[in-house]
Amino acid sequence: MAVIITSQTRIEVADTDNLLEMLLNSGHDINYQCREGYCGGCRVKTAQAANVSYNEPPLAMIADNEILPCCCQVNGDLKLAC
Repeated sequence: MAVIITSQTRIEVADTDNLLEMLLNSGHDINYQCREGYCGGCRVKTAQAANVSYNEPPLAMIADNEILPCCCQVNGDLKLAC
């Protein structure tokens, strides 16, 4: 279980939870086009070093301070800039 901290709330996320769904369900306005076949639309900036991993390398280019919540796995507490 990890804690995700945003400007709006704290969310507890299990290893099997989809971070994008958790953010959307908690009221965050995250843009995404994953379901339309475009990768990278859901990118979110992190406020600290990201403690995430990906089962497969993302198709979209992401900076060191960005994650793709649709496909990352959270490996520990995480502070997001959203």
